[in-house]
Amino acid sequence: MDRIDVPWTLSRDDFDLTTVLGDHLGHSVAVVVPAMNEAATIGGVIDAVTRHAGLVDEVIVVNDHSSDDTHAVAAHHGARVIELTGASGKGRALSAGLAATSCDMIVFLDGDVLNPDPDHVARLIQPLVQRPETQLVKGYYERPLHDMPTGGGRVNELAARPILSLLYPGLGEVRQPLAGETAARRTTLESLVLEPAYDVEIALLIDVAQKFGVASLAQVDLGVRRHRNRPLDELRPMAMQVLRAALSRYDVELPDGD
Repeated sequence: MDRIDVPWTLSRDDFDLTTVLGDHLGHSVAVVVPAMNEAATIGGVIDAVTRHAGLVDEVIVVNDHSSDDTHAVAAHHGARVIELTGASGKGRALSAGLAATSCDMIVFLDGDVLNPDPDHVARLIQPLVQRPETQLVKGYYERPLHDMPTGGGRVNELAARPILSLLYPGLGEVRQPLAGETAARRTTLESLVLEPAYDVEIALLIDVAQKFGVASLAQVDLGVRRHRNRPLDELRPMAMQVLRAALSRYDVELPDGD
């Protein structure tokens, strides 16, 4: 039987902040945060990102048609805020953020995290600075659901991971394929087309694996991630986008629309 490549997995114990701060010298790092109505949490995310001096060169918040004070709060906390024009969508926001910076390492973070950690950026770029063949890094973590210690990430567990396990050898080992906490080389991202909406995460994972190989992927333990849990009726359209992106890349012909 042929050997199946799997992503490089780093545990909490594999992280050394001092080493990462030294190894990343010579690289520029931009953090891009897509945000829609995240005024309550975006300030804490930005503050955590900038805690380690000299690590991050630029923080960009892409304001995706927010109706609250996301822009003002993000700017007050020191981020460069750009407005997403045209249609809304997470992938469109990530593309806009990528286009707005010239840094050679890009870290994508979600803006709705309730417990942002100052080490997240350093953990995410560690595989990039320590292994040149690494192209894309995903975070993984425990996700509480309401008052339960686990159970969050329902689309991840019920749609993304099963379809990857069935169709894409090695990618079933990615624990959080839909994680918004992602790092990549600029050249990698520019060699691909980012999908426009919530399907951007699984599409990027599959596209990098197909272009560079599963061994070019890494995943790092980010501990526990607390965020706003969406009601079930909001998750069905997300699951549909995820499944469509995975199936279309497997050359399954699908009807237009949802």
